[in-house]
Amino acid sequence: MLSKVQRSFRPWSTLSVVRGLHKSALDVVPRPTSEETVTSSFGRFIQSVQPRHLSPKVLQRSKRMVLDSIGVGLLGSTTEVFDLALQHCKHMYALDDISFVYGRSGTKLSPVLAAFVNGVAAHSMDFDDTWHPATHPSGAVLPALLAICDMLPSNSKPSGLDLLMAFNVGIEIQGRLMRFSNEAHNIPKRFHPPSVVGTMGSAAASARLLSLDRSQCSHALAIAASLAGAPMANAATQSKPLHIGNASRLGLEAALLASRGLEASPLVLDAVPGVAGFSAFYEDYAPRPLGYPEEEEHSFLLDEQDMAFKRFPAHLGMHWVADAAAVIHKTLVGFSMGSISPSMVQDILLRVPQSKYINRPFPESEHQARHSFQFNACTALLDGEVTVQSFQPEALLRPELHALLSRVRVEHPKDNPANFDRMYGEVEVTLVNGDVLRGRCDTFYGHWRNPLSNESLCKKFRNNAGAVLIPEKVDALVEAVDGLEYLTNLKPLLAQLQ
Repeated sequence: MLSKVQRSFRPWSTLSVVRGLHKSALDVVPRPTSEETVTSSFGRFIQSVQPRHLSPKVLQRSKRMVLDSIGVGLLGSTTEVFDLALQHCKHMYALDDISFVYGRSGTKLSPVLAAFVNGVAAHSMDFDDTWHPATHPSGAVLPALLAICDMLPSNSKPSGLDLLMAFNVGIEIQGRLMRFSNEAHNIPKRFHPPSVVGTMGSAAASARLLSLDRSQCSHALAIAASLAGAPMANAATQSKPLHIGNASRLGLEAALLASRGLEASPLVLDAVPGVAGFSAFYEDYAPRPLGYPEEEEHSFLLDEQDMAFKRFPAHLGMHWVADAAAVIHKTLVGFSMGSISPSMVQDILLRVPQSKYINRPFPESEHQARHSFQFNACTALLDGEVTVQSFQPEALLRPELHALLSRVRVEHPKDNPANFDRMYGEVEVTLVNGDVLRGRCDTFYGHWRNPLSNESLCKKFRNNAGAVLIPEKVDALVEAVDGLEYLTNLKPLLAQLQ
């Protein structure tokens, strides 16, 4: 029997028995008989995991992620890159009045395009959450789920617990896939992880919220793998936010295609000789089947590792050097009786991990600045902090900032790996009088080892959402997300977003 969600989703869902595998897929390798494959175990997990497997800690942490992602998306809707993506969708595609768009009351798109532009918004300022191994998990998943919720009929909206269940499935799939690779633990070099695992997470979350069966869930993942990937060459450009938008959109499309009966490789997540599945992304990929939740010591990875929430909109690595430089700023303020002049500084040395795409001596745009150790360290030296306003054109062009940038040197100590769980940031400033000031940060405030308090996270959300929504709607969103697991349907949440 079809679930309530499937019945309401009848125009999109396949109502017939799922067809057998294509002969071409069977010819690649022998089909497993009794032993479950990695791919089928993921499909089973997506379809069968239950809300009772979400611990209070996982519920609380995932609600914080939902709140932060909505706030970041709302603020992101004020950016140029979001507006470009939205105008493209409005002008190049039929405007289907179905799913809401962040920050544009009265504007609606088709579900997949809404997932796309809202995903772009979530990453348009690089302000979204980060996990370890390195990826941005929420922005790839939440926009797809909210688009589905808006798409479903008024009398069949999912409950808040349905949303949290699907959201956690999407987060978990990303974390599991990345933990199967040692390469994935380090700051990426070849491709942007959210464009790969984010697409898989979006497909998994969407398949769950659409109540697809086990086989369809596996096919959704396999389809998503064919839609995944983006090179690191586009980091620090306006195209990088498209990685998250596409991950959300294409994962949703993969689930919708699977719901219609489209099939893909039954071994896409397995490590099988001669079959380039997910191992095409990570050469050291060594997967294991997912056990039933009752068999796992930790049912969800979010139970054992928290999320990093950024205090300012920039690449995560910037937060170490900014906090280290802020320590020196306090001393400089004391020396200078309140104002800091570049004429005081002879040399600035940064000791940071080696990662080419975030080593940008003289950034020329806001996107380059968000990926520049030098810019963020010097901004914190001047101002004592980095904020949303730090990336405005007038802040980027300050003569005193460029004077400091011209004095920066960078070293890459061997004990400072390009790994968000093990790296540190160290700033050493030599003054013209010969004094040497040092600041070091091993764990910034907001890192999963030192997470933002609920008060700090809520303040960030109110500042971000308040740039777009009236205070009453901001308050209502805080209340709705705080009690998300108790909402019988998502109308109170969706009503504040459109």
